[in-house]
Amino acid sequence: MARQSNQEINAGSMADIAFLLLIFFLVTTTMDTDAGLSRQLPPMPDEEQQKDDNKIKERNLLIVLINKQDRLLVNGEELRVKQLRERAIEFIENTANQEDLPEKKYEIIKIKNPKYYPGSDLPKKVPHNLFEQRFPEGYAVSKGVISLQNDRGTSYKMYIEVQNELVAAYSEVRDRLSKRMFQKPYEALNEEDDVNAIRAAIPQRISEAEPKNIGN
Repeated sequence: MARQSNQEINAGSMADIAFLLLIFFLVTTTMDTDAGLSRQLPPMPDEEQQKDDNKIKERNLLIVLINKQDRLLVNGEELRVKQLRERAIEFIENTANQEDLPEKKYEIIKIKNPKYYPGSDLPKKVPHNLFEQRFPEGYAVSKGVISLQNDRGTSYKMYIEVQNELVAAYSEVRDRLSKRMFQKPYEALNEEDDVNAIRAAIPQRISEAEPKNIGN
């Protein structure tokens, strides 16, 4: 009786095939990404500034609240998201110096001093030349703060939409000032000193509070 020979399956290339399949799925698979505008948080304020922040006048504060039903309330008035940017711009600029909108403080717009080095007697910041020429008494900087608040039941999508509109409002105001000062959009500024000057003149003050159980 003839003996049957055991034929073994060659599995040497299985590892290569599995590796190729893994690469294929990694390349073709799409993953969800979070929406939103990237923002750099400001440095921690000193103790004196923290005390002042607790005493913000009502006119200098714009409360933007999203309840658990995703309804948007701005200082108690219900608005649609597409109305928020215009309302925020009005609050930031206060072009007519209305008494129910933020106060302004005249400040010399300063930038980093390129000649400064640690331990020197030179000032860390110096006035921006163009701002100093056009506003020798200082530029009127808004004291306004936008307080963004939300309920624990607020949807992430709604929160991001509102946050983006607020950031876009500041960007639009900065863009207008940039065109007046440098004859070019804010995003087109090439000099870091000019960018920093616009940011100093239009500081982005958005306070994001911890979610609460606000209700309706």
